[in-house]
Amino acid sequence: MNLHLRQPYSFFTRLLLLAAVFVAVQPSYAAPQSQQNASTSFSKLRSQAEQGDAVAQYNLALSYLRHDSTNEDYQSAVKWLRASTAQGNAGAEFLLGYLYEHGQGVPRDYAKAAENYRAAALQGHSSAENNLASLHQHGQGVPKNLGKAFEWYLASAQHGNPVGQCNLATFYYLGFGVPRDYKEAVRWFRAAADSGSAEAQNSLGVSYYKGLGVALDYTEAARWLRLAAQQGLPSAETNLAYLCEEGKGLPLDYVAAHTWYSRALAAGDASGTDRRNRLSHLMTRKQIDEATSLLTTFSSQSQQQPSAAGASTFSLVQSH
Repeated sequence: MNLHLRQPYSFFTRLLLLAAVFVAVQPSYAAPQSQQNASTSFSKLRSQAEQGDAVAQYNLALSYLRHDSTNEDYQSAVKWLRASTAQGNAGAEFLLGYLYEHGQGVPRDYAKAAENYRAAALQGHSSAENNLASLHQHGQGVPKNLGKAFEWYLASAQHGNPVGQCNLATFYYLGFGVPRDYKEAVRWFRAAADSGSAEAQNSLGVSYYKGLGVALDYTEAARWLRLAAQQGLPSAETNLAYLCEEGKGLPLDYVAAHTWYSRALAAGDASGTDRRNRLSHLMTRKQIDEATSLLTTFSSQSQQQPSAAGASTFSLVQSH
């Protein structure tokens, strides 16, 4: 089960992707989306913003952050975000909170991040609800309070945010701020997994493998872990490799196991290193060459998600 995925994307890429799932160990982020057509010209946006259009002000701020922003760009973005937040625009309140949380264009200030997240969250902004929950969980800018963190994760999840759903599921799984409830954990992992969240797919696969909240089912575990691994999630690649190595839910296949372990290792998850090394002593030269060839093919056909330094995971490999 993946506990945190912090991806070293560029700043604006992080804004555009609803990713960077924390799930229970470090702060999680969700990313604002543009509120109008991306083809709207910069000059038109500026004109609309100067006329007091709160949505245009928000989108103009985003346009300043679109690439590797200079300090001047950040200052302009913050200026227009503040203008938009003065009119109660939830997207701008969320983004300003994000900038304060991460010290982008403004000094890092968790209290101001919480203030802005709360303003957006009270309007039902699901990403702000998720990030406010994270601040309450870690006592950043607000008193540490797992109960409040749970309440805001629940609100985010109920509003359909996959990041919030994954975080809420992990609270249920670990018993943070609420009694441990594996069935509820599976319910919310499934909701996020069905939305395409690789982290939730991995967690759901682990739940099926361990029979927690659902009947033990290695085939279902393998199905969900494969979906996550195919998205390039390193922890899922390691878990899928383990199933291939053990022949649980999948045919016993040392070549596939070696390949998935190698992909995970290349992406920064070293938890399967010892198992891959032991496999190498059991495999023939032909099998190792085949695994190497498969790895090269994988690498040329897909782009893996970068691994997060220090990310914590629940691993099938580490539990065996």
